[in-house]
Amino acid sequence: MRIYRVFLAVLLQLLCIAGATPLIAAPTHIAPRLAVESPVAPGGTVTVALEMRPEKGWHGYWKNPGDAGFGTRLEWALPPGFSASEPAYPVPRTLLIAGPMNHVYEEDHALLVTLKAPATALPGSRLPLRLRAEWLACTDQICVPERAELAADVVVGAPGSIAPADPRFDAWRTRLPAPLGSAAAFALAPGTIRLAIPLPRTMPLASPHLFVAEPDVVDYAAPQDFRRRGDLLLISLKRKTPAAAAPARLSGVLSLDAAGNGVEVLAHPGPVPQGGEPLSVPGTGATNLAWLLLAALAGGLLLNVMPCVFPILSLKALSLARAGESAADAGAEGLAYTAGVVLACAGLGALLLALRAGGAEVGWAFQLQEPGVVPALLLVAVAITANLAGLYEFAVPGFAREGSKEGAFATGLLAAFVATPCTGPFMAAAMGAALLLPAAEAMALFVALGLGLALPFLAIALIPPLRSALPRPGRWMGRLRRLLAVPMGLTALALAWLALRLGGALFAGIAVALAAALALVLGAAGWRQRNGRSARALVCAGLVAVGLAAIASLPAAVRAPGAEAAGVLPSEPFSEQALTQARASGRPVFAYFTADWCLTCKVNESVAIEREPTRAAFARHGVVVLRGDWTRRDPAIARFLSAHGAAGVPLYLWYPPGGEAQVLPQLLGPELLPHLADSLSARNRPAMR
Repeated sequence: MRIYRVFLAVLLQLLCIAGATPLIAAPTHIAPRLAVESPVAPGGTVTVALEMRPEKGWHGYWKNPGDAGFGTRLEWALPPGFSASEPAYPVPRTLLIAGPMNHVYEEDHALLVTLKAPATALPGSRLPLRLRAEWLACTDQICVPERAELAADVVVGAPGSIAPADPRFDAWRTRLPAPLGSAAAFALAPGTIRLAIPLPRTMPLASPHLFVAEPDVVDYAAPQDFRRRGDLLLISLKRKTPAAAAPARLSGVLSLDAAGNGVEVLAHPGPVPQGGEPLSVPGTGATNLAWLLLAALAGGLLLNVMPCVFPILSLKALSLARAGESAADAGAEGLAYTAGVVLACAGLGALLLALRAGGAEVGWAFQLQEPGVVPALLLVAVAITANLAGLYEFAVPGFAREGSKEGAFATGLLAAFVATPCTGPFMAAAMGAALLLPAAEAMALFVALGLGLALPFLAIALIPPLRSALPRPGRWMGRLRRLLAVPMGLTALALAWLALRLGGALFAGIAVALAAALALVLGAAGWRQRNGRSARALVCAGLVAVGLAAIASLPAAVRAPGAEAAGVLPSEPFSEQALTQARASGRPVFAYFTADWCLTCKVNESVAIEREPTRAAFARHGVVVLRGDWTRRDPAIARFLSAHGAAGVPLYLWYPPGGEAQVLPQLLGPELLPHLADSLSARNRPAMR
């Protein structure tokens, strides 16, 4: 009889496994599978697993996804009398992308759910389980909402029967956080939440991180401070909103190491001791800073190939050509150029941090939000264009003077100043982190950014084989110089358009008139130079006259920019109140943040946003579009960007109905937005019965 019972239990378990099949098997980047551990006795419990298997490079989310994403949503259709518990999640990992911190799973994992059978369940019966699951699958660049409808059978076994262990479930349980067994306490301090967690001092902590389950309580991306005091682990977390009401409790998971070990934490308000010995954690703060420094360096390096920086490359090209004449001059010029770039990036970074410390809501590229800066850049661009075109020869600040260290330094200053509106994947992460780090570490990131921007020029200047590969100076330099006047002239036109957007038609008209006057002065200076006469007095007098005219006329001409012309995609101006109302309506929301001086923003708008397929898809699903224009300084938008870990624009957020924000990549493909809208159709189906 005992052998018979064992045989029957094994047979029933095989039936459970064989019954786990998907109802809908649409292609997904995270493949789901439903599994039942064993037969269930009447009135007993059984564990069901939703196994998730991400493709390489894709990840899913913990129940609190962090700054973006959403966790897996389960909707059960159970046999009569059955009930399901909340899913138990394994210990997640952190993932920092472009500033925001996410809580993710990049490897195969399983959510475990306990089903309880009614006492009236009939032994030997095979009952159907149905599950509708929805989740978000993401890479570093794109997120795709996915879903599946899964089915499995649960077999009711005889009371007292023992089923053999399923090794898969044993492995999945080892990934779950262990119960702490002792109550923790938390207390509020200015801007922080401090926790005291009972943890034996002998327990090793290789790389701890506290994942808080309650949303919008802590700043997920901010550094976490760990200290030991006897058998207490003291943790300080930065609050997301310092003035928010205190939570009734804090729950979550304390990850102990990179191997996925962790403990469950449940904390209630209570006393938290001060002091404690700082925890020395290999591979945390110092390593994170090292990675951020590398990201800033890579971001600066990539600025050399960004379209918005290309006009400045014309100035570098002439200097690189001159560098082949003398090794000593090339090295000195390369170091001078690097000093100019690094000094400009560090200066802009220091000013940004100082303004934010003083309460100003500003972000990266803040200088282009000031109407007075754009006409100055327009005049500089016109002067450089005229010089490159051969209209005049003017060696101050040295853009055309042979072997000029001063000119290289000035070129570096200008290159960094004009390059700051551009952002890329690496730079966005580093600059977003710089707004959260202490001042010394933030300044290190700004310096690394400048070094990355200057690195190609510096390498060619200091490495003879690279320098010898350059063509020798000759007539081609003159032709190249005039050819490169074209992109600089286009930059001047873009700055004139930006002046129109920033200050209105009168402001832009005066700025263009001043630029034309400067061009006439420089043209007259070139005529005198070609006739062997000095042009210094004429140029100085012209510069003074243009400067005085600008000071006298431009400030009074500034007007608020006119209303944005209606685009293909209807939108409403962004405000946090408008966002709250739109989300409360139950409709999906697409919020995007742009600026007229942001070339990446304009490319995305033409490629992905202002398109008829996007408008049609959004109209089908009632998507609310909110447009945040950061061309002029807007403290509300600056605060919102900072809250999402962004130092500047672009920023694209997608809010599914009832869901949290999903941060979209900075470079949008033409099909991403229509796909996000059309993927909502599955959510509008009636719930299964």
